[in-house]
Amino acid sequence: MDEILKAHERLEKKDNLAKSVEEKFKDKPLPFESNDALASHPSLINRAIAMHLLREGHFDVAATFIKEANNNPPTSPERTMKDAPDMAQDSQVQSNARKAWEMDFSPSADMSMALHSQFQEMYSILNELRVHHNLDPAIEWARQHSQVLDARGSNLEYDLCRLQYLTLFRTHGPLAAVTYARNTFGKFHRRYEGQTLRLSGALAFIPNLGTSPYAADLSGPAETNTYSIASAAFTAEFCALLQLSSASPLLTAVTAGCIALPTLLKLSHIQQTRRTSWTTESELPVEIPLPTGYSFHSIFVCPVSKEQSTDSNPPMMLPCGHVVARDSMNQLSRGTRFKCPYCPIESHPKDAKKIYF
Repeated sequence: MDEILKAHERLEKKDNLAKSVEEKFKDKPLPFESNDALASHPSLINRAIAMHLLREGHFDVAATFIKEANNNPPTSPERTMKDAPDMAQDSQVQSNARKAWEMDFSPSADMSMALHSQFQEMYSILNELRVHHNLDPAIEWARQHSQVLDARGSNLEYDLCRLQYLTLFRTHGPLAAVTYARNTFGKFHRRYEGQTLRLSGALAFIPNLGTSPYAADLSGPAETNTYSIASAAFTAEFCALLQLSSASPLLTAVTAGCIALPTLLKLSHIQQTRRTSWTTESELPVEIPLPTGYSFHSIFVCPVSKEQSTDSNPPMMLPCGHVVARDSMNQLSRGTRFKCPYCPIESHPKDAKKIYF
């Protein structure tokens, strides 16, 4: 009965929230609702939802969603004659999205089973970390993937072993910590020599550890916070090995959209008041201030054309070290050697390198 009452309270809170949102925005229609950029790409939306459910550990819900999505394949919305120039491009995008969905989530796809299995493994390890403070499964996973992690410059394996060392010191005493250090820290000596020597040397100052130079080495942050940090680092590295970001793209997109919504509402109001429109689809007439963590691509303004770089017009570094946009470089060179617009050095377009900021 208590569980039913709690569930009822949660639903009541959600209902109150929905009413509050509706009351707040009842006179403010969503901007560009008549030109929904994703309306013609339902496969992309389905794929994002399925990936989000898997990444969040909702495996039963994800399985049900994937099954229903496969039983009811999406159809493209009707297009009018004014949309004709975009129909071919949209058709190609939709076709590619459908192929990506079928490759990842169709009943016969190996990818779907692989993702399901991999994220189940991740959440099993995270459960041991967060709930039981058991580092062994995470350390074993890091050891199995040590070569790839080292190639990435990751500190995950060392950080987990260091945390295990500190845990043994606090729970079983210095002797257990010394034994673990002898068996484990040898492989880290080359890369983390200074850190491992300080951890081992700190044990000699145990009687007066609080006043010694090594007090910080054996203290560290609060235990709960330590395991939260370890869990976040493990999640980031696990997803990176799957070539995925540590945060769900769907959550990132929704959060960025919520941040941008007030600005877009104001823009929509101004356009309606002044009876103007914005025709450039690839950019907005106003800047949307997003947190630093939401910058995922190079931001570069070409000093020649004064245009911001795009995927099709990326920044190119010339042999002299100066950077211009690719279109500007092509216009300056016309396929032959050309002089840098900012120094007397000449070069050929084939010598330029695409760069990332």
